[in-house]
Amino acid sequence: MTELRVALYARVSSDQQAEAGTIDSQIAALRERISQDGYQLTEDLTFIDAGYSGATLIRPALEQLRDAIAVYGLERLYVHSPDRLARKYAYQVLLVDEFHRCGVEVVFLNRDVGQTPEDNLLLQMQGMIAEYERAKILERSRRGKRHAAKSGSVAVLSGAPYGYRYLCKQDGGGQARYEVVPEEAEVVRQMFAWVGVERVSLGEVRRRLKQADVLSPKQKTAWDRSTVWGNLKNPAYKGNAAFGKTRS
Repeated sequence: MTELRVALYARVSSDQQAEAGTIDSQIAALRERISQDGYQLTEDLTFIDAGYSGATLIRPALEQLRDAIAVYGLERLYVHSPDRLARKYAYQVLLVDEFHRCGVEVVFLNRDVGQTPEDNLLLQMQGMIAEYERAKILERSRRGKRHAAKSGSVAVLSGAPYGYRYLCKQDGGGQARYEVVPEEAEVVRQMFAWVGVERVSLGEVRRRLKQADVLSPKQKTAWDRSTVWGNLKNPAYKGNAAFGKTRS
């Protein structure tokens, strides 16, 4: 084996893909290529982002990779394809240029990165196609969820407010629905009684919940004021679950 510092980077954009093992197939292919090229990979130079979107550069493993390259340097970086590095073409160019300036050769399994105009054109086309595909997926998902919400389906919410449990289609017998959690439901009723009947402040609600050793939805001993206020404002407790209240 050649004693050179090489690394691999792999990414999938959703937890579902990570659970399905698509990240494992990427890693296996990358390890095989590294071995074929005669290099030895160490675990500290294996960078994996499972469940992170390629539309952003703020990813834990990617940031660790960039830090490692800037501080220690590498000879080669292996990535399955340009869209695994980033979905947006501008981000691909930024990262590849950054790595090249640090003396790192970037190797994509589905193509070689060259210096000819044709190579650069191919990289641009792959980046733009990946960005286009992502935009189409988001648009189809948005339309499908909007249609389902207008039909009254709670499946588009994919979560439940405190006091309820969300049951997906598989667990709900073919139809997604909410299921009441009795212990949490009693806490919700108590909060509404404190504020609506006794007219206590949110701070007093928080103190009472802590004195009663009631854990927050995030399993914290102290409830955040915003969490209490969010529960009191949630229309789901009136039987009206809302979809699309906010947008970026």
